[in-house]
Amino acid sequence: MIEDENYFFNIEEEPENDKVFVLIIYDIVENKKRVKLSKLLLGYGFRIQKSALEATITKKKYRELLGRLPAFASEEESIRVYKIIGKGQVTTFGKKSENEQEDVIII
Repeated sequence: MIEDENYFFNIEEEPENDKVFVLIIYDIVENKKRVKLSKLLLGYGFRIQKSALEATITKKKYRELLGRLPAFASEEESIRVYKIIGKGQVTTFGKKSENEQEDVIII
């Protein structure tokens, strides 16, 4: 039986919202470089598959991330960052993500 996991995100395009939702996927050949990139990316978001991460980060962190990534890609390797704006829904099938995004309220 296939279980599905659904969740929504809403990153508004209004100037007062300082967050972006990004999907980062990579294909890095060299093991040492791949491990280093993986550790870097875990500082921004959480792994959803072996070479894929999701993150909801500030625009400043997004620019910082984009500045750091070119050092990890070469002619044989690639990194793709998808910036998703607006309302969206993610539907997955099979293994559920170990790190689900939760809204945290501090009182």
